[in-house]
Amino acid sequence: MASMSAVDERSYEMGMHTEQLSGRTQQIFFSSEEHENLVYPWAPEVDFNQRIEIDVAALQTTEVNAKLRELMDGGYGSIVIKNPRGKHSLGVGILNRLNLIFEGSLGYFGCGLIDGPNVRIKGRVGWSCGENMMAGVVVVEKNAGSTFGAAIRGGDLVCKGSVGSRTGIDMKGGTILIGGDTGAFSGFMMQRGRIVVCGNAGKNLGDSMYDGTIYVGGTIRDLGVDAVPAELTDLDQAWLTRKLTQYEILPAQGVAHFTKIVAGKQLWNYDNLEPSEKKLIL
Repeated sequence: MASMSAVDERSYEMGMHTEQLSGRTQQIFFSSEEHENLVYPWAPEVDFNQRIEIDVAALQTTEVNAKLRELMDGGYGSIVIKNPRGKHSLGVGILNRLNLIFEGSLGYFGCGLIDGPNVRIKGRVGWSCGENMMAGVVVVEKNAGSTFGAAIRGGDLVCKGSVGSRTGIDMKGGTILIGGDTGAFSGFMMQRGRIVVCGNAGKNLGDSMYDGTIYVGGTIRDLGVDAVPAELTDLDQAWLTRKLTQYEILPAQGVAHFTKIVAGKQLWNYDNLEPSEKKLIL
């Protein structure tokens, strides 16, 4: 350490030195020949015109998910699941383009960790639907439970009914659209992306949000820490109109009445604030 400059020495003390990554190999996640579609190299080729219906009333969750992969390996691009009967963790981890239809309701953690499929659920869903979703579309025809779209990273997650509390918690990208109301702490600690609520929002909306945008068409119980109103621009209204029309949840009166909420960004430098300033924010 004696031969280091003062700057280098300080960087080591702060943990900012670099590590020599010798002997490591690079893992390829996407095929360079499919750069436009960004498909995984191991993803099976499916034909959307190849359609099949399966009744899963007598199957366990693991059997249903295994059957889905078996059918995708067989080239089926449109799969209809009949009688899901509220089973948990159905349709998870699908890293492939696929048209997937559930004719019924799902339990907890439905369609989580997906990257690419288009999913339609003709019923309700339990907690954490679409958790850690990376790409694709999930449309829920009825209501959803709490933590809808937790830690979502991309794609469109749509609930045409109302949802529970903590919608979009730790959201990192993508879009969540809700035709009805949302519960307390929606948008809590969201970092990026958009949440659109056509109905009312519960208390502590956008609490501790770092970035991103929330739009609410109804009343807001109250705002959380560092969530502040912003101007609803013409660009916002054009985007809202297009997006809500796409999923058939556009309010009859349009979108001009929506309230736009963004991060106040006072928490960005929270550690550098004086104690009295911290009290004002919290």
